[in-house]
Amino acid sequence: MQAPTDLAHLTDFFDRYGSALTRGDVSAVAGCYALPGMVVSDSYSFTFASPAAVALSFLGAAPAYKEQQIVAAHAQLRDVQRLSPALAMVAVEWEYLDSLGNAVPGESYRYLIRVDANGPRITTVIATH
Repeated sequence: MQAPTDLAHLTDFFDRYGSALTRGDVSAVAGCYALPGMVVSDSYSFTFASPAAVALSFLGAAPAYKEQQIVAAHAQLRDVQRLSPALAMVAVEWEYLDSLGNAVPGESYRYLIRVDANGPRITTVIATH
């Protein structure tokens, strides 16, 4: 098992996650989550217990990216805090690129990541400012 703070593995994981998000590949997005999982923000929280529930929760993201003409998402890992041998809290600032190559202001999140034999998986997403 890789340490959850292995920056190269986390960078690769978030590259795959960002690519799946911008392609609208909800099946690949769902594969990035450990179950059960949770999303938390200032105004809402929700949990999901199946890959189908994860996929459903991201169905609205693809049209939003297309509307903004976002073609790529790059995760800048700002901080990685090892919490245990398998858990890490990862602060990520997303940078987006539109179809003209312009940077689009991104969002910031903290991800609670669990690493197992299959690699990193998101257990909790926390929207930050």
